[in-house]
Amino acid sequence: MYQPLPVGVDDFEKLVTTGYYFVDKTLLIKDLLDKKGEVNLFTRPRRFGKTLNVSMIRYFFEDRRDREGNKVADTPLFAGTNILACGTKYTQHMGAYPVINLTLKSVKQRNIKTSFAMLKRGISDEFRRHSFLLPTLALKEDQERFYSLMTEKAELESYCDALKFLSGCMYYYYGKKTIILIDEYDVPLESAYFNGYYEEMVDFIRSLFESALKTNLYLEFAVITGCLRISKESIFTGMNNLRIISILSKDYDEYFGFTEPEVQKLCEDYGIPEKYSAIKEWYDGYLFGNAHVYNPWSVILYLCDLMAYRSEFPMPYWANTSSNSVVRSMIDLADQDTKDEMERVIEGMAVEKPIHEDITYGEMEKSINNLWNFMFFTGYFRKEGERMDAGQRYMTLTIPNEEVRYIFRNKVLEWFDEQIKARDQSRLFTAFLELNTEVVQEEIEEMLQTTISFYDYYESFYHGFLAGILYGIDGYVVKSNREGGTGRTDLFIRPVSRRKTAYVVEFKVAGSYQELSEKAEDALKQIAERGYEKELNDDGYEKTVSYGIAFFGKNCEVRVKPNIDTNGR
Repeated sequence: MYQPLPVGVDDFEKLVTTGYYFVDKTLLIKDLLDKKGEVNLFTRPRRFGKTLNVSMIRYFFEDRRDREGNKVADTPLFAGTNILACGTKYTQHMGAYPVINLTLKSVKQRNIKTSFAMLKRGISDEFRRHSFLLPTLALKEDQERFYSLMTEKAELESYCDALKFLSGCMYYYYGKKTIILIDEYDVPLESAYFNGYYEEMVDFIRSLFESALKTNLYLEFAVITGCLRISKESIFTGMNNLRIISILSKDYDEYFGFTEPEVQKLCEDYGIPEKYSAIKEWYDGYLFGNAHVYNPWSVILYLCDLMAYRSEFPMPYWANTSSNSVVRSMIDLADQDTKDEMERVIEGMAVEKPIHEDITYGEMEKSINNLWNFMFFTGYFRKEGERMDAGQRYMTLTIPNEEVRYIFRNKVLEWFDEQIKARDQSRLFTAFLELNTEVVQEEIEEMLQTTISFYDYYESFYHGFLAGILYGIDGYVVKSNREGGTGRTDLFIRPVSRRKTAYVVEFKVAGSYQELSEKAEDALKQIAERGYEKELNDDGYEKTVSYGIAFFGKNCEVRVKPNIDTNGR
């Protein structure tokens, strides 16, 4: 019987006590104690184990108390783990500190009022968790403030330094400084940016962090997690005690995500060693510091599916959980050079971009390079190499694996298609119905420049592209015969009224620009030789027109020929 896999389990106590499969990352605790960073900011992509690691840190260090202040009996959560094998130098810290544990991952509402309500609730939850402190406070005003913060009755301004206040209350009760854990700190900032209340959220987070982490005499150390280092908004202004551990850092590099030996052991433990190559192709490819890392969320979900059905194919699990707002912004801003670069990375090639860690949402759209930065640090690209030039760091970037390639192939193309559909197509439609091949050709080429392709311009790409742009002609129905596998012409454009002209569209892919004219004529000849228009005549359409269109890359040639039906009309 296999151990259950921890799908979505991010509470360390639940993972251990319920018997879930456990990948031991407890040496992260050893490194925190050895390196003695006062404020440690870990930035990693979503779903790479940040919340579970924060929970692990909390359960290791926290002096746990119930609502009456009685010490909670120790649970052997760390029995048999790597950290226990390190000796008393480290185990003496177990259960020895007061801990504030704040998660901001749920603060992603569309409006400012609800977001601040969720922020207040998260902080109030920590006060309620430590409600036994309330009667121990010596000053009445401190008791009143504690109560108002605990019951969510305090004004928003009172929450700006609430963590510092709570750590002070803890210090006088425990006689020890407090460990502060803040998970997914940048989620409220991203949500605020995309929903129009960014500056207000920045002001609040800055005040919260400055009081709790910069000027707090009661702080032992802090761990903060997020996807990005947000610096220029001055959230971490003057915080000389801040240590940033990003995906570029060599320290702590193997603690977020699964390493290759860990994935190999998973495959062995679940009796599926033959699936390792597929897991590697789909979910490997990340480089954090010097560690080659797999996406843990996707690996676990795929293993779950394999336990139910051993022939299951890999799926893009991360695509459905990761925020794609930044990628969408990149699409909206993309110029032709960016589109060409996107095509290259999707096809497996590399691009070189200037990379810097001082990222700000406020400046994201000022430069397309900022968006490449966002995508790199949030897991869409892998570093293949780097160089320095005049103090600027340049990195060679590729797509890390098939799962991320799926996101590009589906989401990115979908968003480019939406841009095309939003375009005013009236000039194209009028030209098409009036047989103005020069304008039809011009409009198609302009739209080809707008979209991207990653199928080496196969016929399937052009077929979908043409069908998509012609579907909107008012009063006409587009029939894609290729979808039905009939072997007939590519497209029929049928008017609702049979008194109007119907259109047959056949296209060819040329091997060179010089072949365009020849291939467009070949398309017309094929329509005539195979009598494609007869299907329209048999359906009552007396007037039909044939379009032959040839493509090469983002160029096309359009030819047209009115037809005479089988009755000679």
